[in-house]
Amino acid sequence: MGLRVRAFTRQHIVAIAVGVLVASAPLVAFNFWLSGVIDRQGQAETDSAARRMVALGESRVGEVTRVLDDLVQRRVTTCDAVNAVALQTAALVTAPIKEVAIVGPAGINLCSHLNIAFVAAGADRSTGLDPIQRRVASSGPLAPGGGYSLDVMSIANGPQMVRLRRGTGEGLNEIAALMPATLFLPQATSSSDRFYAHVRIETRDGAVIGESGERPNNVADVFAAASQSAKYGFTASVMTHRGRIIAGNVDLKWLGLFVTGIVVVILIAFALMVPTHLPNNPVAELERALKAGEFVPYYQPIVDIQSGKLRGAEVLVRWRKADGSVVLPGSFIPLAESSGLIRAMTFDLMRRVCVEAGAVIGQRPALKISFNFTGMLFSDETIIKDVRNTFAATPIKLSQVVLEVTERDPIENFTLTRQVIAALQGMGVRIAIDDVGTGHSGLSYMLKLGVDIIKIDKMFVDSIGTDRNSTTIVETLVDLAHNMRMDVVAEGVENFEQVMHLRNLGVRSAQGYVFAPPLPGSSFLQLVEAMDTLGAEGGAYPAFSDKVAAA
Repeated sequence: MGLRVRAFTRQHIVAIAVGVLVASAPLVAFNFWLSGVIDRQGQAETDSAARRMVALGESRVGEVTRVLDDLVQRRVTTCDAVNAVALQTAALVTAPIKEVAIVGPAGINLCSHLNIAFVAAGADRSTGLDPIQRRVASSGPLAPGGGYSLDVMSIANGPQMVRLRRGTGEGLNEIAALMPATLFLPQATSSSDRFYAHVRIETRDGAVIGESGERPNNVADVFAAASQSAKYGFTASVMTHRGRIIAGNVDLKWLGLFVTGIVVVILIAFALMVPTHLPNNPVAELERALKAGEFVPYYQPIVDIQSGKLRGAEVLVRWRKADGSVVLPGSFIPLAESSGLIRAMTFDLMRRVCVEAGAVIGQRPALKISFNFTGMLFSDETIIKDVRNTFAATPIKLSQVVLEVTERDPIENFTLTRQVIAALQGMGVRIAIDDVGTGHSGLSYMLKLGVDIIKIDKMFVDSIGTDRNSTTIVETLVDLAHNMRMDVVAEGVENFEQVMHLRNLGVRSAQGYVFAPPLPGSSFLQLVEAMDTLGAEGGAYPAFSDKVAAA
């Protein structure tokens, strides 16, 4: 009996060994073929990365030169008050530009859109020159006969910058634009985050404009490529360590193949005995949660910072799961948008607000209730009917509804979107642009969409009073909004120093944690009742912070 057991065991061992060898043979052949594919793909990605860098640089330079050419054609060549508005507008609508300036014969700024009168900012009153320390590392023509010069420079020991200059045609002054050198460098690769590269871009004279990534120690074991701009002459070079793409040395790769073969055999054996459980479909999970009513509204109060009165609230969605946990929107809104569920989710949220807070809001016509509307919804004409029907039989009037479109959402069809917005406004709905200043559209949304409200993004509010650029941008946006008869709301206000700065700049409404975080429905309704008691119209409003504590 014992002999038969030992023989049976040896047979099984031999069978397992043969199985491993049989399974490993095709993997080995595949590995040799795959190595050649990886080599070709690695070089192709490196070549493509260099070409993309050149295209990126040409795009940045072309965008800036078009703006400077336009300013010269409009004879914006001096530092007077009329030209100040043109310089500020050019900087605001052109994403790469950090400063537009009039430059004197010595290459020193006479004025810029940030501080039109440098003397008032503390410069030498005898010269009126720019008080900011600027060091030019290299300077040369951008392209032969093009009339432009390119300077590589740093400002007050800060990051490296690129300045483009051209003559104004009037005297020796020039007009110039300043942009960060990092804008010439790619922030991510096109394929995946595993593609690692050392990138470098130089002027036609060999001066380094920008450089990022760690240079490989062994330059003989890299994929390398270079590409030159035929238009402007700068050169982009890319070096990628071969090991980063091949992922591992030869010994580890052979060991991995052997282990893979064993794992495949084991997995096949277990696959026949153990049932597998596929993970839940995330889109199906969103659909289930929507049907179960797990997406609930939270309300962030909007306050009149001039009078202390409550002006309304922005509705924010939260996913309250059956176990009581609450999921923030950043974890599910992108999937809802890409899957097409965002429309159903948005209108479900509106209906919940009508049921939960409709009576309280409807009794106070001055209160406004805001909902986030993705840009794709404004391109659908049926939205008009859906919005009207949603609020038709509720206490909330359409004149109390605000729909917010974020500037980060690209709008494909401005004509159709403008028609939809006009129809909604005709019903009394107000339209707001959210996150103003952070997107790629610049002033186009304000000018083309005919909105009623702009909301200044938290990024600018955070640095207001401490960063001159942010303060100037906020001041310019407020002036433009007021001239176009738009309301302004500041988002993300977190301390009373920011409140005071915003009040001084003419902002009337704000929201943020300095007043209250997003509140569940019950807490928000208590806050409304405390701050706006019916029958007390015309009376004094209590301090907002006291009422938040009471709620």
